[in-house]
Amino acid sequence: MEQLKPSAANSSPLTPLGFLDRAATVYGDTPSIIYNQTTFTWSHTRRRCLQLASALSSLGIRRGNVVSVVAPNIPAMYELHFAVPFAGAVLNNINTRLDARTVSVIFRHASSTLVFVDCASRDLVLQALSLFPENSQRPILILITDDTVEKTSPSVDFMDTYEGLVSKGDPSFEWARPNNELDPITLNYTSGTTSSPKGVVHCHRGAFIVTLDTLIDWALPKNPIYLWTLPMFHANGWTFPWGIAAVGGTNICVRKFNANIIYSLIKRHHVTHMCGAPVVLNMLTNSPDKEALEKPVHIFTSGAPPPEAVLFRTEALGFVVSHGYGLTETGGLVVTCAWKETWDRLPASERARLKSRQGVRTVGMAEVEVVGPTGESVKRDGVSSGEIVMKGACVMLGYFKDPEGTASCLKNGWFYTGDVGVVHEDGYVEIKDRSKDVIISGGENVSSVELESVLYNHPAVHEAAVVARADEYWGETPCAFVSLKACVKEKPTEKDIIQFCRENMPHFMIPKTVVFKDELPKTSTGKIQKFVLRQIPKDMGPL
Repeated sequence: MEQLKPSAANSSPLTPLGFLDRAATVYGDTPSIIYNQTTFTWSHTRRRCLQLASALSSLGIRRGNVVSVVAPNIPAMYELHFAVPFAGAVLNNINTRLDARTVSVIFRHASSTLVFVDCASRDLVLQALSLFPENSQRPILILITDDTVEKTSPSVDFMDTYEGLVSKGDPSFEWARPNNELDPITLNYTSGTTSSPKGVVHCHRGAFIVTLDTLIDWALPKNPIYLWTLPMFHANGWTFPWGIAAVGGTNICVRKFNANIIYSLIKRHHVTHMCGAPVVLNMLTNSPDKEALEKPVHIFTSGAPPPEAVLFRTEALGFVVSHGYGLTETGGLVVTCAWKETWDRLPASERARLKSRQGVRTVGMAEVEVVGPTGESVKRDGVSSGEIVMKGACVMLGYFKDPEGTASCLKNGWFYTGDVGVVHEDGYVEIKDRSKDVIISGGENVSSVELESVLYNHPAVHEAAVVARADEYWGETPCAFVSLKACVKEKPTEKDIIQFCRENMPHFMIPKTVVFKDELPKTSTGKIQKFVLRQIPKDMGPL
């Protein structure tokens, strides 16, 4: 058999982009996107994506260029998941909740060639560009207009509108298939500090595999009605922009939502599936207008370990909750709490406890382990802890422009997640802590280091340390401990510190609690002992 070699017939690069071609053929007349009063079919969506890709190519966008998007869950955001890589470019979705300074850092670090800007984020982006150094190259700006928000037209800052580009494109455009399946398709930022932003690069092959992996694990049927409550800028919506095309589903797009809007859309469109962080589950269960669902709605949750009580209340309303674990670096959910039918006979509280665990590797991952300091697997006793490591095609290529950061987490043949967990007797993994001190608040990653750096800029702050505090709504919120300088005459209050943070960082990162201490506990070498501080919020109880 040695004479049999790969050929063009059996070596086409894997890419999720082909899912749209198939959807237009198989599901061409069925709805692809519904947004307010607008409805597209899969044939419409494919044509629009090809036209947009054609227009991007006419603007000089080429293979390897980074195209950024600052937009919520609207049709344009969905279409750009195909249109940008159709042109051969790399898609960079940016969190709309970030502040101008962070957005500016991401633009410059990513070397963004072009930026699609939703009308609601126009001022944010223009402010971010105003922070660019003089004479530096600025990206082309395209405005996404939306009459449901405000009637806008592009100013001198914008080259064109989104719909203007679509109208100028060629629907017969031949999209740029990757030369190699390891070519980059997305660039997603886990954070955006001025010193070391973490830009995660994923390839076509990884995106293809994690997309199909998720569809299999969640057993997503054909023609689901999928409600977009999970932001598409979050790790490309856990790959569901591509996945929903693969199964010919209907994307219900929504710019903003609350519990009432979610329940209304579920009834109006007969929603079958949705995703969201545990904060979304909490929102649904705490709504004064909540009511039992007429038909079950499947909801995939991740982003933070969901409290057992929240899982119990959510399923009592008729939601069928699935729980998974993943990181921006894995492109989606690669560990899930695979459910066993025998567990259905257990009491509801025990079912919730089991479901709150992260679970086991999905079929597309090669291995997931929890290892000790010397790399040995920990005991499967639910007590012995270690770092969660994994390997598989879904793992990122690496961090953009950061070889040291890449080498620090991709080593010894494994991806080191930085998350501390245990393995139970049945082989299911459960997260216990985060060695990188990342606080997950409402599904958003909050770096304690970033928050501390802002606190240290306050003129009255001498020392600062941030840990997580349990929150019944957000899951976790930042709790800041500060000691003040001895020379301070007018001591700031908790409100003053929080307001200072509000003025200098994204709002979701702001500490909800500030505790003043004469001195923060330290080791003999002067390192702040966070394990001592973590006990204080526990004693204070959840917010």
